[in-house]
Amino acid sequence: MKDRNSRKYQKIIEWLSIADTDLLVAQQSLNLESDVKYRMVGFHAQQCAEKYLKGYLVYHDVDFPYTHNISSLLELCAKHGDWTTELEYAEKLTVYATTLRYPGIGKVVSEEEAINAIDIATRVRNVVRNALIAEGVEL
Repeated sequence: MKDRNSRKYQKIIEWLSIADTDLLVAQQSLNLESDVKYRMVGFHAQQCAEKYLKGYLVYHDVDFPYTHNISSLLELCAKHGDWTTELEYAEKLTVYATTLRYPGIGKVVSEEEAINAIDIATRVRNVVRNALIAEGVEL
């Protein structure tokens, strides 16, 4: 996809740009002076992975459901790319979609879990970007 002016290309770039912002917020949240900083990290790491997978689905014109479930999104992506098996462990991020957003679900997230969430989100980012580039998307 070399037409950078197409609506589809713009949508893909929008998804990936917001995902990159989520990853940056996750990374910077490690430095917050807050008792919820690790939950913030987990949430934004999950959002990064989710948006990268959805960006890939946009490229393939897949009408995906409203979901935060990483496994479900990987299943949809698997119909178009063989790279998804490399990211099966990313489903661990799904739990972070709700830990910060809803009362009563407040899962405690440790520093180790937060750092691991950033690592997983970064790997999802790298794998999906490489897949899109291999399929002709100029990023």
